[in-house]
Amino acid sequence: MKQRIITGVIGGALFIVLTVLGGWFFYGLLLLLAVIGFAEFTRMNGLAWYHPASLIGFAGMLFLLVPWEELDRVPPPTLHILWLLMFLVLTVTVLTKNKMTIDNAALLLLGALYVGFGFDAMYEVRSSDANGLLTTCLAFGTIWASDIGAYFIGKAIGKHKLWPAISPNKTIEGSLGGVVLSLLVAAVFAVIYPDAIGLGHALLIGFVAAVAGQLGDLIQSAYKRVRGIKDTGSILPGHGGVLDRCDSWIVVFPLLVLTDLLPLA
Repeated sequence: MKQRIITGVIGGALFIVLTVLGGWFFYGLLLLLAVIGFAEFTRMNGLAWYHPASLIGFAGMLFLLVPWEELDRVPPPTLHILWLLMFLVLTVTVLTKNKMTIDNAALLLLGALYVGFGFDAMYEVRSSDANGLLTTCLAFGTIWASDIGAYFIGKAIGKHKLWPAISPNKTIEGSLGGVVLSLLVAAVFAVIYPDAIGLGHALLIGFVAAVAGQLGDLIQSAYKRVRGIKDTGSILPGHGGVLDRCDSWIVVFPLLVLTDLLPLA
């Protein structure tokens, strides 16, 4: 527990500082997390990071993370990137005479999109001209509020299992507690910054962040259960790997962007 607390305090402080600084500082942090996260993903699926197919997956994931606007370039359509990535990893299955299977190819395509677009959405929100730091804090605040509410309410009054086959410790009461606390945090943001965001908009962000964040956690739990592992990695002592810590983030941020809830106009 002591190691977990120390890692959490140091890592949290560094994360907050780089998020506030924004720009290339925040991008560098996301880039590092994405590279480590994708390496964890390849390892979970039985591929070394230096395998040719893994390197293609890395390239595709990083391509999704390129800050095109910062470089004054028009980004290529995401569908084009994904199709090219698909073609390349499928080509590897041919060149290796199916030693790298089509299943591996599909997983690398999935991982590149899962990790790459997840972290890219975080940078898109933070780098937006309209209250980028505020909306980033709102998104993270509601995600973390959902986690905290689900944990403590679940511990206090949780009796009915949410999804025992995937995550036996989660309860329905805890899940609802997470949603409620997320909505409360969103409402606080709307009250403090009424000129930036309306109450209804903030509550919708809080609801999406809570529900999608909990689903992101369950998705990672389900995948780890299939692979028979406890953590995706060990880079964060007491906390596991990057994908363990960021499983909610890389689901919530893309969903908020795709639904136009963030960045704020």
